[in-house]
Amino acid sequence: MKEVQNLLELLELEKIEENLFRGESSSVGSSRVFGGQVLAQSLYAAMRTTPEDRFVHSLHAYFILPGSLDTPIIFQVDRIRDGGSFTTRRVQAIQNGEAIFLMSASFQLTQEGFDHQINMPNVSPPEVLVSWEDMVEQYGEMLPENIRNFLNIERPIEFRPVELINPALPGKSSPYRHVWMKAKGTMPNDRRAHQCVLAYTSDYNLLTTALLPHGNEASFGNVQLASLDHAMYFHRQVRMDEWLLYAIDSPSASNARGFTRGNIFSREGKLVASVVQEGLIRPRKKK
Repeated sequence: MKEVQNLLELLELEKIEENLFRGESSSVGSSRVFGGQVLAQSLYAAMRTTPEDRFVHSLHAYFILPGSLDTPIIFQVDRIRDGGSFTTRRVQAIQNGEAIFLMSASFQLTQEGFDHQINMPNVSPPEVLVSWEDMVEQYGEMLPENIRNFLNIERPIEFRPVELINPALPGKSSPYRHVWMKAKGTMPNDRRAHQCVLAYTSDYNLLTTALLPHGNEASFGNVQLASLDHAMYFHRQVRMDEWLLYAIDSPSASNARGFTRGNIFSREGKLVASVVQEGLIRPRKKK
């Protein structure tokens, strides 16, 4: 996907029955469906069943089975509750009769209330940083082929990491990462579209942060990675066609699982969303 418009088209699910939708998949370099894709599509399906004046404020999801790129995904929405201020939906993503993904989401009317937030980290601006694509040009043949191929994949989102780690010689580092990100191309003036694209993007950079303290022992090819669950909170309005800072940390890794957190800030320093994810980071058995 070269532009965010391709992603928005992927999120436009086909309605096949009341509360039932069908979607296709697009590869981001893996043989499996990207977790951020099924997350964003499930959120879109839930949005199709909620009043237009209510916007998602939180979601909680579990990745159950790896999704196939070659099989359509069926999204079944359960209308759990429609209250005076909040609306609750549950979504199952199904392939071949089995649930591959479960999500609960809560929507809320826009309301006035108390307002505070933590400060955005003081980091270098995106204009002085290189993108993933630029890293390929910078390091070229120094990169292992699998990393070079990963960085070269056409994505609808541009990523510019603040901490530039040589992927050929990663070493061990603290489990903290800051990444600027922005949609490639023009986004519609639709609050829900920006929320769906942010949900899609939020699945990038999390689990790999949990690998940073383990250096070469947890490099690509030495570890099995898979998202297990994903929780997201939408605090304020967001625009994906403007630069956002993803500030990520990993407080813990144990029992073959990595725990990660992320705060997402606008360029002006507003905290627009927060994310929590746990994933499988299992060392591969040596042959």
